[in-house]
Amino acid sequence: MNSLQEAEEKGQKRRKANFMWRFKRNKLAVVGLGIVAVCLFIAVFANFLAPTSYDVGNLTEARQPPSWSHIFGTDAVGRDYLSRMLYATRTSIVVALGVQVITLSIGISLGTLGGYLGGWVDQIVVRVIEIATGIPALLIAMFIMGLLGHSMWNVIFALGISGWVVETRITRGQFLAFKEREFVIAAQAIGANRFRVAFRHIFPNIVPILAVLLAFQIPAVIFNEAGLSFLGLGIDEPMPSLGKMISTSLGYVRTYWHMGLFPSLMIAIITMGFTFVGDGLRDALDPTMNR
Repeated sequence: MNSLQEAEEKGQKRRKANFMWRFKRNKLAVVGLGIVAVCLFIAVFANFLAPTSYDVGNLTEARQPPSWSHIFGTDAVGRDYLSRMLYATRTSIVVALGVQVITLSIGISLGTLGGYLGGWVDQIVVRVIEIATGIPALLIAMFIMGLLGHSMWNVIFALGISGWVVETRITRGQFLAFKEREFVIAAQAIGANRFRVAFRHIFPNIVPILAVLLAFQIPAVIFNEAGLSFLGLGIDEPMPSLGKMISTSLGYVRTYWHMGLFPSLMIAIITMGFTFVGDGLRDALDPTMNR
């Protein structure tokens, strides 16, 4: 028994070492991980990093270009743009992670029920997926925001409720594939109950796939939040949002270039970082890829 346990532990250590080696070999993934780490650091410590609060302004300094006193310039009411950018980055990260908690919770629950139980339960799940797919997620989010009003938590709820289809499809597909594997059939043969088979034997094999999906979905959520804020259906003032900062800069973009450039660059950098990490995770978890 001890020898089997030791062999299993050695196998786990070897798989972790191989994963880390494949991930580090992808230089863009390492760069992306650094970008993600910086974004998370900004999200946690924005209060300490920002020169001023996001709602403090001086009308006599309105729309100033970048300078030593205001590195990123100021907005239309004289608020420091660097401070607004740091807080807006926090908003984007919090919204993205909050939405993923909701979408993964719904997706894993429905996908597990449909993929593992099968039969009429799976038919219901499939019909629900088909109906949800036929309605644009952003349109649903806009409708929910119109009902609930503008706030960060309402944005998280709206995007989470409307964005679970991909997670459900992938979870269902993986459960359908794994439930016919030999180790699952063996667990059922020795009397393991359905719950144990689903979450002890099948689900751990799906977690890496969901981790890759998470890395790719976060940029999509950031774009959707920016889209809602751009349309005036997102987060209300004075709380900053990258999408709202871009939206409010449109009237001044030719003259005050900094007001649209910096938030656009930040969205691009955040998206690039999470995309590189997702690409690296996908390659590292798939040993057949030799890049």
